[in-house]
Amino acid sequence: QVWLVESGGGLVQAGGSLRLSCAGPGRTFSSYAMGWFRQAPGKEREFVTAISRSGSSADYTDSVKGRFTISRDNAKNTVYLQMNSLKPEDTAVYYCAAAVLVTTESLVVRPAGYTYWGQGTQVTVSS
Repeated sequence: QVWLVESGGGLVQAGGSLRLSCAGPGRTFSSYAMGWFRQAPGKEREFVTAISRSGSSADYTDSVKGRFTISRDNAKNTVYLQMNSLKPEDTAVYYCAAAVLVTTESLVVRPAGYTYWGQGTQVTVSS
């Protein structure tokens, strides 16, 4: 069992910023490609961003490009999602996920490619 614990969600006004964190297991964290997904009420879970094991490669869904930044600190076993210029349509539960058995620079964008998931953290953006 791999435990992923998200934090940093909350309520923010449109145009504001939040930083989400996701802490993972110590000994194996650097072996996982990581990603963030989100799910709004009544909608399917959607890909937001992914980062490679090394942290040197990342991918974003078009709607967040230029506003969100994913990063990771393998020494702290943590992946971050910096969200700027937030919009009401960013309101959702945000989940971090870990993908196993991936090469160093692999990016995983499909939910099915992830083995472990966090419990989610709510982000609400008011207009």
